[in-house]
This record gives sequence, structure tokens and C-alpha cells, in this order.
Amino acid sequence: MQLALFDLDNTLLAGDSDYQWGQFLIEIGVLDRAIQQTVNDQFYQDYKDGKLDIYAFLEFQLKVLSLHSREQLDTWHAQYMQKKILPMMTKKSKALVEKHRQNGDLLMIITATNSFVTKPIATAFGIDNLIGTTPEEIDGKFTGKATGIPSFQEGKVTRLHAWLAEQGKTLADFETTWFYSDSHNDLPLMKLVDKPIAVDPDPVLEDYAKTQGWPIISLRS
Repeated sequence: MQLALFDLDNTLLAGDSDYQWGQFLIEIGVLDRAIQQTVNDQFYQDYKDGKLDIYAFLEFQLKVLSLHSREQLDTWHAQYMQKKILPMMTKKSKALVEKHRQNGDLLMIITATNSFVTKPIATAFGIDNLIGTTPEEIDGKFTGKATGIPSFQEGKVTRLHAWLAEQGKTLADFETTWFYSDSHNDLPLMKLVDKPIAVDPDPVLEDYAKTQGWPIISLRS
């Protein structure tokens, strides 16, 4: 069996799900545009620059989950899926996932974005396995904090090894391992797999992929 790993934001999606969740909440009046837009834009720039403080970002991004009931959040998320996410699921990204599915590969999305936002997106792609940053819940209500290791940069490697261990496997148990990503933040994991694929890469990843002879593809429609 082969293992196909996919980053989500700006890889399978033609955009960033976390950023668009914030934009959606601004548009429906849940978040204040002046405050949210400025801070969110700075975090997003830090991410692209490779200097994101993941814990500061999570404290900012997860706070809104603690202020509303799960029922309300789920209602908003369904609207967000229709308005923001489905238009970012390109024909090429869906075809790539289907190609690996037809090959009988084990499929997984591994993303730094929290699992509340990303689990329904993984389901929309027909992918059962997801590693995302885990928002803490107590008695069915989000606390606004994260729990465990964020699946960001080296954290993706740590979380993947832990998940595989739970299945009684290691990366070496797979005939071939793939990882598709757009971001230089994912280089720790890309360097571990047999077939790293740069997808619409940022400039840093593009340059590195060229020096290593890695394939560079586009999933934009």
C-alpha cells in the first residue's frame, strides 16, 4: 500500500480555509472587521514568511469558538462550506485525490488549521483521515485553546509518526509515500517522504524544489 498525504490550504484548496473562516465570520457580523482583518492579515503574512508564532495565532483564532455554542458554530460552518470552501475545491484537486483513491492508497489530509474547520472539508474530499491542530473541548464546548502538538512545521512530522504508531505502522511500511504541499513550512515532512510534490509553491519552496529536482505542479483550475 502507498500513503498519500495532502496539505490543505493553498494545496488541495485554491485558498486558505482558516483565513476564509475569519473572513466569513466578519461578513456575517460575528467578528469586528477592523480588528480581525488587521490581525489576521499579519498572522497570514507571518505564516508566508515562515515566522508564524503558532501558539499566539491559535490563541487568537480559536477564541471565537469558545464564545458560541457548538450548534451555532456548526450552522455557520455549513454556510461557510457553501460560500467559501466549495468554490476553492478545484477539478484538478478532486481529480488528484480520486487518482490516489483509485490506486488503493491510504489518503490523509495533514494541516495546521484546526480540525473543527477542516474535518468537514476532508469529508467533502472523501478523505477519512485528518491530522489537524486540535481545539480543546470540555463537555462539548470549545475552550478557545488548543490541545496537544499543533500540526505545524515539525509538528506535522511528530503528529504523523504518532498517528502511524497508533495503527501499528511506520512510514517504512508503505511501498511509496507522497506528500503534496505549497509551503516551505512543510519542508520537514516533505524531506521525509519518498515523493514530495510542490503544488503551486511559495517562492522559497519553489526554489528548494528546483534544487532537489522535485516535481512542481499546479492544481488550479
